[in-house]
Amino acid sequence: MLSSKVDAKRFATLIEINNLINLDYQDPHALLSRILESATRLTMGEASSLLLVNSENNKLYFEISIGSKEKELKNYSLKMGEGIAGWVAKNSTSLIVNDVDTDPRYFAEIGDKIGFNTKSILAVPMLIKDECVGVIEIINKNDGGYFSNEDLQWLEMFASQSALTIRNAKEYQRVKNKVNILQNKIINNKSDYHEFIGSSKIILEKLSIAKKIAVTNSSVFITGESGVGKELFAETIHLNSGRANEPFIRVNCAALPDNLIEDELFGHVKGAFTDAVNDRRGRFELADKGTIFLDEIGEIPLNLQSKLLRVLQDNLFEKVGSSTSVQVDVRILAATNIDMEKALTNGTFRKDLYYRLNVLPFHIPPLRERREDIIELANFFLNKVNLKTNNKKIKFTMEAMESLLAYSWPGNVRELENVIERAVIVSKNERIEVEDLMLHSSIEKKDPYMEKSLKEAIIQFKKYFIKSILDRYEWNQTVTSKVLGIQRTYLSKLIKEYNLRR
Repeated sequence: MLSSKVDAKRFATLIEINNLINLDYQDPHALLSRILESATRLTMGEASSLLLVNSENNKLYFEISIGSKEKELKNYSLKMGEGIAGWVAKNSTSLIVNDVDTDPRYFAEIGDKIGFNTKSILAVPMLIKDECVGVIEIINKNDGGYFSNEDLQWLEMFASQSALTIRNAKEYQRVKNKVNILQNKIINNKSDYHEFIGSSKIILEKLSIAKKIAVTNSSVFITGESGVGKELFAETIHLNSGRANEPFIRVNCAALPDNLIEDELFGHVKGAFTDAVNDRRGRFELADKGTIFLDEIGEIPLNLQSKLLRVLQDNLFEKVGSSTSVQVDVRILAATNIDMEKALTNGTFRKDLYYRLNVLPFHIPPLRERREDIIELANFFLNKVNLKTNNKKIKFTMEAMESLLAYSWPGNVRELENVIERAVIVSKNERIEVEDLMLHSSIEKKDPYMEKSLKEAIIQFKKYFIKSILDRYEWNQTVTSKVLGIQRTYLSKLIKEYNLRR
């Protein structure tokens, strides 16, 4: 019974770390530290090290160490093939040595110099495809016993997760560099524009599409839930267009009363009404030669929609109180979070206007469908709030970050920003805890492996792990099989065997 509980705990830890690996690539050192700590604890090791291979000089360096001599180990390295870890790296083969004094591969010099008594070692390679990028080694069972083949199998799983972390971190850095280049172009030192944060695969695809449609003059209809960042994408389109040096005028149609919206959009002439003591330019006139962003366009009254349609068709409109047409050259970007199909069906939005606006449809996915962006956004908002609060250096606890990742975010990015700002204000120390976030829809964590045999638990873990990678790569079996390090035919067999569905 004890073994079953230990196995369940090990699986739960593996899945917890796997979730983080698929979402957090910004701080690989912290994630690798957590993996090593979990591996050490669950194999009952006294100390441990994670060594990385430097391909330039073919040496292994102690990247992370746990135990009484962790600081001293930072000063040492191993040649490829030297010592137990060097042998494992060179041969890409796991190794259990329960009596190091009888194994000629053991390199005692480091242990002697730092004053650590090594009795047994469990070491496994971290492999990316067929290349060994590092080694995890556990030193001495803390109960004085011997390492088992079961310990080795578990450590190999942790080593696989470490290799995933390293690979994802490299990919993240490559993508991040690409995004930074694009962001520099987007922001262009203009303080009136927001900084674009996000490097998930789907957001990069959306940025690429935005860049392509920016070069046209066609109207764009941006859809998405409230708070997803429709205005940021509108800015991106404008700043990548030939109109980038011309005005970008924003109009929140939902914030304007019905009796004022026509005046705001088109302006008025002197004497048009009691308080019209001077001519006034409207937003369309101010946007001449540039771009106008009509946010929440679904809120525009029906009687004004025909006037807006004329601007789209002929670039002409009349100011309030005037019969003289004003001609403008304006590109229209419109956005809404309402159900347009419903609005068209019940007649609250004109079909001809919708078709004119919807020349280039552009949909932004909610935050829950691009969770890879949550950590980056959360850290960005945290730094922003820290600056506003006298450079208060507050950080997230790992548990708080896991809570952010688990939450469904119905209010999307806007809600995330508000939650972070509130958490900084209510936090009583320099660490944001779960309770500081005040997320009401918490996820009840249950042990998914309770009362299961080891075989059943392994199958359940495989199902979860394979499906999470398939989902991540949109069920592209060729890419998924490469990530998992298995043949595509074998992946297809597992999908069928485990009855995995998209």
